[in-house]
Amino acid sequence: MEINLLIKIAGIGFLVASCSQILNKYGRDEQSMLVVVSGIVIVLLMLLGEMSTLINTLRTIFGL
Repeated sequence: MEINLLIKIAGIGFLVASCSQILNKYGRDEQSMLVVVSGIVIVLLMLLGEMSTLINTLRTIFGL
């Protein structure tokens, strides 16, 4: 896994946490939850390529 991917994930986490705290402060709990869920979806989509690489590597190792 590349260090760039980890930095991007950390940046997204920081932005999501900041936006969530600001929205919670102003009583926008529903929008805060949507921000958190969208952040999780974005990170999972970023990791999708890495997961496919892992699966292909495991298939190669075990000869499946």
